[in-house]
Amino acid sequence: MEVGVCAEAYQGGEPLRHINTAFMTFEVLDNDRKPCTLPRIRPEPVDGKRRFQEAIARKKIRLDRKYIISCKQSEVPLSVPWDPSNQMYLSYNNVSALKMLAARTNWVLTSEKNKVSLYTLEENQMLCFKVETHVAVAAEQVFLLLSDLRRRKAWDHHYQYVKLITDSHEDDTIYRVVTPSVTKGGKVQDFILLASRRRPCDSGDPYMIALRSVTLPAYPPTEDYNRGEVLCAGFSIWEEENSFTKISYYNQATPGVLPYISTDIAGLSSSFYCTFASCSAFLEENKDSLASLPTSTL
Repeated sequence: MEVGVCAEAYQGGEPLRHINTAFMTFEVLDNDRKPCTLPRIRPEPVDGKRRFQEAIARKKIRLDRKYIISCKQSEVPLSVPWDPSNQMYLSYNNVSALKMLAARTNWVLTSEKNKVSLYTLEENQMLCFKVETHVAVAAEQVFLLLSDLRRRKAWDHHYQYVKLITDSHEDDTIYRVVTPSVTKGGKVQDFILLASRRRPCDSGDPYMIALRSVTLPAYPPTEDYNRGEVLCAGFSIWEEENSFTKISYYNQATPGVLPYISTDIAGLSSSFYCTFASCSAFLEENKDSLASLPTSTL
């Protein structure tokens, strides 16, 4: 929660003079030293509502300063070169990184709407987020439908255009994804993504769809697009009882990704809910379709 402090001065019968205003953020911890979720706040009309909205705006500014403005993405390339000689290594590390992110236990619930939950995790100057929901669709079918990124534009408005570049392996596919500009009038972004899919190794294990950026000589950055990069992202799909499936989407936010979600994290919007409500509808509409893994046409 944010607490505002205002310092004023006066002398004799003179009007009050504003000296300084400061804002401090406090975190309430439980007995296990984990952050507590505070009760919902209903601000008082007029000034109370204005202060409430200003506090949310300051939260977004802090996020932008800490994780976008202060990070110069070009100084530390996140993409790694891909070629047949290192595809096994890249695929293993892609899935392993997602498993490690999913295994973190200190996620903090930031927002929840109609059983779609948004969590954040700040660690080592890195901001990660997780979106979690449930669908009444078999886990295998969810896995098949979400594995083909070309179908993602049917439910995610951030995926404006998706091209399958190549199937490097039965469980590894490389795509080019085009997303809208993060600023009004700015360039659209494109990503070259390696999607690594894994079925459960044992009962109780999840299906995994891991995503990360790779570099391909045939698809260099161009002047018409801002080349974005993904360090670690993807889906963890858990089979539950009665054909219910838990879907967790993870993203280790980079400067190219964070602007799409920072307004949700700050509480200024709930587009994450709209996106995953659309995802749930897409999965339920196609739960009986013959989904298949993507096949290259090259």
